[in-house]
Amino acid sequence: MNIPFLDLQRMDIELKDALKSKFAEMLNAGIFSGGREVSLLESHVSTYLHSPFSIACANGTDAIEIALRALQIGPGDEVIVPAMTWVSTAEVVVMVGAKPVFWDTDANGLLAADWEKAVTSKTKAVIPVHLYGKMVEMERLIAQAKKHKLLVIEDGAQSFGSFQGGKAAGTYGHVGCLSFYPTKNLGALGEAGMCLTNSLELNKRIRMILNHGQLVRDQHEFVGRNSRIDSLQAGFLNVFLTRFESSQVLRKKYASMYFKQLTWLDELQLPTGILEDDYNAHLFVIQTVRRDELKHFLLKKGIGTAIHYPYILPDMKPFHHGGDFQNARNLSQKGLSLPLNPWMKESEIEYVAEAIQDFFT
Repeated sequence: MNIPFLDLQRMDIELKDALKSKFAEMLNAGIFSGGREVSLLESHVSTYLHSPFSIACANGTDAIEIALRALQIGPGDEVIVPAMTWVSTAEVVVMVGAKPVFWDTDANGLLAADWEKAVTSKTKAVIPVHLYGKMVEMERLIAQAKKHKLLVIEDGAQSFGSFQGGKAAGTYGHVGCLSFYPTKNLGALGEAGMCLTNSLELNKRIRMILNHGQLVRDQHEFVGRNSRIDSLQAGFLNVFLTRFESSQVLRKKYASMYFKQLTWLDELQLPTGILEDDYNAHLFVIQTVRRDELKHFLLKKGIGTAIHYPYILPDMKPFHHGGDFQNARNLSQKGLSLPLNPWMKESEIEYVAEAIQDFFT
């Protein structure tokens, strides 16, 4: 077999036709910035996630930067960031003039519960990252943040559809940030993102920042930027939203299949809690000290895998930061993402699992 890690060309004909139809509809309408599709997307997401305000923007990286700016975080401020995450999380902290302070993760890559030890008099905020789609224990984190009077910005780029106690990822903090990059569980056909908040004031400020500091055309109240979502992407996301629940059912089904066939392998650590509601099964990341050998073995079998992420942020040149970061570093050296997406077949999941069994036995 030839099983790519992810191949978006595998979308079924019915879905492709729906996307083509949406494009034709929008082409005929001639509205490519703002408009009905953007309003519908924000309304649909607010309803699904129970978020009072959902503000679409150009991409997930912009969403975090805009959140930082809306919360007036800047020069002289420190922001606590997990050592294991995509570069955007720390990148935008630097871009607004603040300092990212890295803290280790737990064994699953989530910000370690003792992150409070990183708090100083300059700490202004903490950014929990729901890595791989698994949620940080948010009630505890919110309580910790309140004790230190810190702002909370949720990086929910990978966690759309994860719920904890009936409350969605991205709706616990002051601002939640989403990415609709094409590889996500809810992905566009290009770049797109979103900020979530329950604050009327932040809703207004975020909308102004992403639209040149204006709510009404030509009435600029401060220096903003252009991070408006592409209306075409909003339209495509509205199509994908109709398929989201059924896609999630398949992700969980395939994750369950992996578990049943791999759980007995002692040399392999499987993702914790991936079948629970607070994990949307965005990535199925296994851990083994023989990660690189296994990746090469699977490639020879025609199976694509990925490494999320091979380096921790404190080791990168732009963010060099001393410290042990043992759990994060361990995950960067042992973690391997297996193919898991709704475009796969059961037979392919079985083939991948059997190949891994062959490697270890």
